[in-house]
Amino acid sequence: MNTTSAHAAQNVHAFTQEARDAVYQAIFSRRDVRGQFLPTPVPDAVLSRILTAAHHAPSVGFMQPWNFLVVQSPQVKRRVYDAFATAHAQAADLFEGEKRSTYQSLKLEGIVESPIGICITCDRERTGPVVVGRTHMKTMDLYSSVCAVQNLWLAARAEGLGVGWVSIFNQADLQQALGIPKNITPIAYLCVGYVSHFHAKPELETAGWLPRLPMEDLVYFDQWGQRDDQQPLMAHLQRDQTAAQNVRQTAATA
Repeated sequence: MNTTSAHAAQNVHAFTQEARDAVYQAIFSRRDVRGQFLPTPVPDAVLSRILTAAHHAPSVGFMQPWNFLVVQSPQVKRRVYDAFATAHAQAADLFEGEKRSTYQSLKLEGIVESPIGICITCDRERTGPVVVGRTHMKTMDLYSSVCAVQNLWLAARAEGLGVGWVSIFNQADLQQALGIPKNITPIAYLCVGYVSHFHAKPELETAGWLPRLPMEDLVYFDQWGQRDDQQPLMAHLQRDQTAAQNVRQTAATA
């Protein structure tokens, strides 16, 4: 098969340009939402679609270690918020000077404001002690549950929903607030709901906490730390970073 024919055969599996653009728009305009939640209820049909997307994430050994704990009760949200507040105060003491002031000024959750909370967990014992693909890297089940988080997040963005991942918890406090057994690992507490707007940039980037790293500093060839700026790929990466920035700015102002 010549090169042209091989390329044509490969493209049979590609999405249409419109569908590809939609996928990349969801990726580049996805944001960690904290303070823009609206009280608008999320219809069960929409919630079902994003949960189904999460359930179709890849998982090591096809063990599907996740559960999805949907939080709607104001009383339960308040318990979750109290667990966050305790850890948040502890975390502030870990920073010094200007960093501490900046940290304390940041809005880092929308637990009470968001209509729905979703806690995605990992049952590391779901299919027994020996799992295909987890025989040597025992953390692969945890990474699988993170894939479910990302699937849900991108599906939610496509549905016009904001998602905020709250990670500032003492694990035991979050488990107690939600009645999660000790043998089940909480992976992500997600605040989910419609929002007033999406920011063009991540809030921590806008606040000057950290910049987005340039791709050319993150890509190596063949061996760790081995850069090659003459590789044709590098020019493509620079072009696509600019395109991604344009997509996120357009999505934010739409």
